[in-house]
Amino acid sequence: MNVIQMKLVVREMLANTELTPCVVGHRGGGKTAGIIQVCREAGWRYVSLRLGQMEVGDLVGIPFREGGVMHWSRPSWWPGDNDPPTVVHCDELNRAQQEDTLQAIFQFVEPPVEGEPRALHTHRLARHHKVVVTINPPDGTYQVASLDRALIDRMVMLTVESDHACWSGYAAERALDDSVRQFLAGNTALLARQNTPMDLSVEPSERAWEMVSTLRKNCRFPGELEMEVISGIVGREAAIMFMRWIADRRHRPLMAGDVLDSWADVAERAASQRDDLQAATINDLVAFLRSATELAEHQEDNLVRYISVLPRDLCFGFVKSLLKIPSVAMVVSQDKYDAVVFDAIRAISTEVVGTHGSDCL
Repeated sequence: MNVIQMKLVVREMLANTELTPCVVGHRGGGKTAGIIQVCREAGWRYVSLRLGQMEVGDLVGIPFREGGVMHWSRPSWWPGDNDPPTVVHCDELNRAQQEDTLQAIFQFVEPPVEGEPRALHTHRLARHHKVVVTINPPDGTYQVASLDRALIDRMVMLTVESDHACWSGYAAERALDDSVRQFLAGNTALLARQNTPMDLSVEPSERAWEMVSTLRKNCRFPGELEMEVISGIVGREAAIMFMRWIADRRHRPLMAGDVLDSWADVAERAASQRDDLQAATINDLVAFLRSATELAEHQEDNLVRYISVLPRDLCFGFVKSLLKIPSVAMVVSQDKYDAVVFDAIRAISTEVVGTHGSDCL
């Protein structure tokens, strides 16, 4: 992805999740500038930690004794609970010169345990503050430490590459020299080389799939970016398989069991199905309901929820079919469902009265 796309993804993640994006890219590509711009545009305070220049004491604070208890002073950079929303940028994570510095920051960059705030040693970070990481790739051209899989597994790896269209927009905005801009317009290969390997060992894990779930539930990315984001969590091979599986599902209609037993998982898909797929779902539901002896309460509720998302014409036709099934007619006719099915039942009743009236004439 280019810097503009990276900014979109980082802002979406920081605003809607507690995950830690790790932006990976070659020197001078706009990683840090992009993150600063995200903070400025969103109105977030920005704090930079240049980890290549820091020791453990700079991160966890200096110990002091209070009575018989040892405490650690809060580092000067640590955002207070009452400070405005702050993004702590852990820059040059894999340039930490001491192994214990890298081990100390490990806890801080991982997403907080459910129900607990993000922490660093004895310090707790208020939930409205977020963390982002940037690194150069460990491809042999930088003096960086290799990150082990456990650390990589705790972050969403976002690889950023040079893009002339993106850079030219930035150059125009900053009013860079016309000669430089014109020269690079005809010699785009002289920007940072694209498609160079990043050499990051990103693989699927239980934690990684939970991160994918968190992103899909809370964030919205343009279609072309979703694959890249998921690849940075579970690896490209697993991401391709997952996205293909989703694409295949999008072209298959929901079945009765999906609607009645898994509504929370399929509600969005149910509302967006094409009419031909809705017709297939309706037919399967009608066939199932004709043979069902009774419905559990949650199935009754899910059936009515499905009716509520149908287009008007399909809704009327479906309710008409349901009213011909005595056990189901009793369900949809309950007062508590009037807000959803009343209009359909009234229209069907009017249709029946009109038909009988014309017969009498």
